[in-house]
Amino acid sequence: MHLAINGYFWNQPHTGSGQYTRQLVYQLNRLVSDLTITLVHPEAPGDAPAADVPPSVRVLPVATRAGHTGKVRFEQSLFPRACAEAGATLAHVPYWGGPLRSPVPLVVTVHDLTTLLVPEYHRGIKARLYNALVTASARGADHLITDSFSSKLDIIDHLGMDEADVTAIYLGVGSQYTPGSGPGSDSLLDMAILRKYDLPDFYILYLGGYELHKNVLTLLHAYTYVAQALGPDYPLVLAGRKPKAAPPTFPDYEEYIRRSNLSDRVRWIGFVDEDDKPVLYRNAEVFAFPSRHEGFGLPPLEAMACGTPVVASDSGSLPEVVGPAGFAVDPDDPRMMAGAIISLVMQEDLAADLRRQGPEKAAKFTWENTATETLLVYDRVMRERK
Repeated sequence: MHLAINGYFWNQPHTGSGQYTRQLVYQLNRLVSDLTITLVHPEAPGDAPAADVPPSVRVLPVATRAGHTGKVRFEQSLFPRACAEAGATLAHVPYWGGPLRSPVPLVVTVHDLTTLLVPEYHRGIKARLYNALVTASARGADHLITDSFSSKLDIIDHLGMDEADVTAIYLGVGSQYTPGSGPGSDSLLDMAILRKYDLPDFYILYLGGYELHKNVLTLLHAYTYVAQALGPDYPLVLAGRKPKAAPPTFPDYEEYIRRSNLSDRVRWIGFVDEDDKPVLYRNAEVFAFPSRHEGFGLPPLEAMACGTPVVASDSGSLPEVVGPAGFAVDPDDPRMMAGAIISLVMQEDLAADLRRQGPEKAAKFTWENTATETLLVYDRVMRERK
């Protein structure tokens, strides 16, 4: 089998689609000796070549334009053409952006339907046209993969897909996400990373995106109660790329923080290097993840693997990922969210129980399993085509 994989997000390992693409290629390349992999990588002027690609994986760079137009052209025209030129026998687009026509059997991973289900994300004409395009392409694919059974039900309900044509395959957690190893050189390294981000001794952590569906405003609302109960020694640390403006899909967080008198209780630390994330998770008292729509939810899984108590919303796929190893709350109830955070800080026995359960639950999610189950989908598609 010769697999051509769309590498649009390859050089963006800080995104979920980027992590997924890289881990899939790494694991398939390691596990399957008779699989040829070609990474079709778009390169607009000024773009860097594909980085950190295994030596045995072929990279096929494809010249394209920057911006949304260049992305659509790559997905719909350049990627299918590259599949044919490479002699691939199967194509995989690891995000919701497959071509309408493919010269070879096509598998598309639809992580979630957030852009379709949240009205604010498809009010503009460009967004509506792109949603219509990728919806049509998904319906024409030989098979769809998604990250959870919650997302599978969404796809069946909203895209009208047959259940047999959609497979839910959980994502995995990287081996670097582990509980602390105790005193020694690792602790000194941890201290250096904590100083790098100017983190206090105690903090509650959020790490993720800031789009509307991430529901960070409700977390800030909850923190008005947390701050009253815990005082200034337990600030809320907001990690991840801070929005530069406040369009409809990015609420005006700074204004909300100011009006809520949280300016001295909330710390923005911005983008976090991938190698530093485990230390931030391990040293947090609680990891809060209030998202309303997630195809899977890698951040809470990573926090659990590090032994950090997690408070997550009970919507979408998160109950599948977190289960009883975390504290599930209504995403629209800031008082309940605040109560969960306060309980985990104040009740050591409850926090200790989640610190024990988290790594046990997280250990069930491995990228090796993700790749193995994906390979079964490939084999099925090839058999059905024959």
